[in-house]
Amino acid sequence: MLTDKTALRREALARRDALLPTLREAAAETVAEAVLSLLRDHVPGPVAGYVPIRSEIDPRPAMRRLAEHGFSPALPRIAGEDLAFHAAPFDAPLVRGPFGLSEPAAAAPVVRPMALLVPMAAFDRCGHRIGYGRGFYDRAIARLVGEGRVLTIGLAFAVQEVASVPAETHDRALDWIATEREVMKILPSGTSDAPSFSR
Repeated sequence: MLTDKTALRREALARRDALLPTLREAAAETVAEAVLSLLRDHVPGPVAGYVPIRSEIDPRPAMRRLAEHGFSPALPRIAGEDLAFHAAPFDAPLVRGPFGLSEPAAAAPVVRPMALLVPMAAFDRCGHRIGYGRGFYDRAIARLVGEGRVLTIGLAFAVQEVASVPAETHDRALDWIATEREVMKILPSGTSDAPSFSR
């Protein structure tokens, strides 16, 4: 199973890396509108995004739109084997964390996000994702779900979709997946309802 995930991750990341910069920028804007539509009717609260690395889809346009509608931006910080979430206004300085990540300073206020924008290497239509192999988001989502409701929205380019992710017992299915082509609501049956965008 590990080998399957490794191969799927490598192939999906190669497709992601090959995307043109103009497509990346347009995709980030389209996904930003989708995320705002998903969260617009929720009571504003902290929403955790991430600082993109390598060729990840950029969640910052979505975070800016959410902030304009009263949602408080937050970012993850690696804390041992878990993620801690801290308030992160757009003008707040970030520090260099493990694996070359940009993170809030440890002194930034800790928040409990009401929604997570989740990066991923690959995904399927059952809401399963392949991350980068360290399980930080799986553990963080499990902890937040144990504390109460949290909405999880995976962000990716459409080319990162795979037919099936080999899910393990610790893997957590996402609530929604948003790409530049469609928004998928993951149903309790493990399938998705995915209206396409009309462009």
